[in-house]
Amino acid sequence: MPESTKMMQCFGAKLRFTVLLALAALCGAAAGHAEEGGGLQQSEAKASNIASVQRGARLYFNYCSGCHSIKYMSYSRLAEDLKLAPDDVLKNFAFNGAKIGDQVVSSMPADASQQWFGKTPPDLSLEARAKSADWIYTYLKSFYVDTTASVGWNNTVFPNASMPNPLWELQGVQAAHKSAAKAGEDAKVEKLEIAQKGRQSPEEFDGTARDLASFLLYVGEPAALQRGAIGAWVILFLVFFTFLAYLLKHEYWKDVH
Repeated sequence: MPESTKMMQCFGAKLRFTVLLALAALCGAAAGHAEEGGGLQQSEAKASNIASVQRGARLYFNYCSGCHSIKYMSYSRLAEDLKLAPDDVLKNFAFNGAKIGDQVVSSMPADASQQWFGKTPPDLSLEARAKSADWIYTYLKSFYVDTTASVGWNNTVFPNASMPNPLWELQGVQAAHKSAAKAGEDAKVEKLEIAQKGRQSPEEFDGTARDLASFLLYVGEPAALQRGAIGAWVILFLVFFTFLAYLLKHEYWKDVH
């Protein structure tokens, strides 16, 4: 057997083995993510939906920025990506006197937040990438009143979080219906029900949670907005490269056969 043929067969075997390993790793990662995200509601959040991201930005700065930073995002980047005038961004979002080139950092003192909440509220720059937009969406909808919790609220997605419901005026106040407690176990929340109506209907609040999830999805990867614009060119390049690879393969193997 010619030496070139042996080399090509060896290369083909190694390539197949590498592909199988990659597929196994992808399947394992997908299974792990599915297990972690069990029971989450589908948010249908999209960073490419500029109108939704704009609404989410307004919600974030009105209800979240007092405690949570998004330090990897700047006001100037927000203005550019969300198609907003820099003056409007500073007027509507920068409540702490920040300048257009500054990062979005909460003005809450770290020592005070430690005293109030038991820990400093986390930065949310990568929250959507770490936990997914569906997790954020479900979390925002899953607060309920709990007089045994330190802050008076609890959450079915993140139990015993040191965080009250920031959107209770919009959503209303939810009460939890729990199952009977078993020996050695706490009672489990079976369902949540609105006990006191908020300013929004359940459908409207779904949109509010979706907009916030869309905004944090964008914050986690701002480049995603440009990715769609160059996607067509990438596909054309791959088609052209595949054609060249076919011609190269044909040239290499013409003498073997």
